[in-house]
This record gives sequence, structure tokens and C-alpha cells, in this order.
Amino acid sequence: MLHDSGARPLVIGHRGASGYRPEHTRSAYELAFALGADAVEPDIVSTRDGVLVLRHENEISGTTDVATRPEFAAKRTTRDVDGKPLTGWFTEDFTWAELSTLRARERLGALRQASASFDDRYPVIRLRDLFALIDTAADEQRRLIRMVAEFKHASHFAALGLPLDELFAAELDDAGWGRGDERLVMESFELDVLDRLGARGIRGPRVFLVEATGAPVDVALAQGRSASSYDHFMTEAGLLGLAGRVDGVSVGKARLVGPWKKASPLTGSDLVDAAHSAGLVVYTWTLRPENRFLAPGFRRGSARSAFGDWLGEFREVIGTGVDGIFVDHPDLGVEARRAASGVR
Repeated sequence: MLHDSGARPLVIGHRGASGYRPEHTRSAYELAFALGADAVEPDIVSTRDGVLVLRHENEISGTTDVATRPEFAAKRTTRDVDGKPLTGWFTEDFTWAELSTLRARERLGALRQASASFDDRYPVIRLRDLFALIDTAADEQRRLIRMVAEFKHASHFAALGLPLDELFAAELDDAGWGRGDERLVMESFELDVLDRLGARGIRGPRVFLVEATGAPVDVALAQGRSASSYDHFMTEAGLLGLAGRVDGVSVGKARLVGPWKKASPLTGSDLVDAAHSAGLVVYTWTLRPENRFLAPGFRRGSARSAFGDWLGEFREVIGTGVDGIFVDHPDLGVEARRAASGVR
């Protein structure tokens, strides 16, 4: 029996410990477990042959060494992704055998030079590799470790004949996790793929990711200009409309702290309280300690890469009553939760 500490909010290692190692690498995930993350969040995309891999986006020039590999130069192309043209190298144009030869790079190299020093050391990994890593870490640490799986560009992949929900269900079965595993949470910026995951009998909580602007791609494809915006879902009526369809919402932290939150229909603890009243849990992303990412009142000095008053901002976010926080530095998330609870 694995121990669940029950501590809240959940500290979710965003793509592993991505503040310390290139994201979505074995090293980033193993470090997240060692630093006390309650869960880790993989971004899931597909290869041409239907293997689910972990990358921030399906376009991989910013997170791998693909641009330096002459054997893949001809794969550089322009694709329409969610209604926008994008040029680069895309996972759906690679087989897993090809993609497995690439090495990961720090996406924010100019800001996180320590992490960038690990560039080209680690290969791209698959979803099935992360299942195994979680199983191993949970056994070693004798505690429950969750996966918060994010499905990236689901409509895009479905149009290519690579439905992420179907591929994911098969991976779950192969990994031995089962479709009702208590360790699993699923999230997406698209509601349709969350519906399909539920229809496949995958019973983990489903969480709707909410962007700062625009409308969900799947809703826009179905409804055109009449599509409901993300802001619509951040009203009391919008949250009530989500109840029963999903189990929670995950919002950018700008809706909770800082001057930007004034543009959101519901903000701060009011948003969290309204969601809770609708029966929804609330996660927020992404808490980072560097001045570049902190709200102005928490910045210290002028260096973008320097740590500001991260503890102050993290505690303010936790004080809104959120149920989970996505962090690039899991140890800082654990410390902020401890500080917010008054435990020394």
C-alpha cells in the first residue's frame, strides 16, 4: 500500500523538475521525485507511427538538437497547427526509431544556463518510459506519485489519424495502470479529448486547461465565430456549465495574482471559491522563481534570471485555496506549501 501524504495543494512537477534539468527528460522526472513532487506533468504528443512521446510541443526545434542533425534537414516544414502556420520539425513526421536518436535541450537556455549545461546529454523519452519511472520511484519512496497527463493539440493529431485518447488508452493498458488508476489525472486545453477519454472508461479526474485569451480549438472548429471564449468558462455560469463534464479547471496564475488578473471575469480566491462551489478542483500554472516570471511586486533587482520573492508569490497563490500548483522547481513548491501552512 503506497502512502498518500494528503498535503494540499498538490505540488506538481511541471514536465519534471524543469527548472533544474531539460524538461521531459528522465533526469528531470527522477529529480522531481527526489525533490518531493506529489505528481509530475508530461505533455503528450505522437510520432508518425503512433508512439506517444513527451515534448512541450509537437514542434521540437526548441527542445531537441534536431536542427543540428543533417539527416533530418529535409523534414523541416511548415504545418498548420491549431489554425496557425508554424515552421520547424514536427513529431508526427518522425518514427519513434528516428525520434529516439535526438537529444533534449533546455527550452529556456538564456534564462536557465545551469539547466542548459545538460543539453544533449539525455534522449527524448516515451510515455511508457514515464509510467515505469513513476512505478519505480513510488516503490522506492513508498508513497503515491501521480501523473497529470496533458494532451497537446488533440484535434490536430486526430485529423492526422493519430487520436491521442485511443493511443493513450492502449498505453495505459500496456503499462498495467488500468483505466481506473487512482494515480492518474488528465488535462487538456480542449474539452473534446477529455470527453473522449471519459467515454473510453478512463476514470481519472479530467481537468480543463484555461488559456488567458482566445477560445478552445475544438470549440472554435465546431462553432466558428460563435465559440465560447476561455473567459466565458471563468464566470459562475461557465463554471457551472463545466460541472459534470469535467472534474476541475487549471488556470494560468495571472488569473490569481498580479495586476493582470483584473482582466479576468473571476479572479483570485473568488475564482477558486466559485469553482469549488460548482464542484470543481482548481490547479494553477506555472509557479517559477525567476524575476522574468514573477508578478511585478515580487521581483527583486533587474536580472531576469535572478530569483525574486518567489516565496511571497507562491504563498499568495496558495492562499487563494487552489488544489494544485504546477512548479518548475518542486522543492520550492514543497517549501512554499510548508510555509503557507505554518509548519516549520
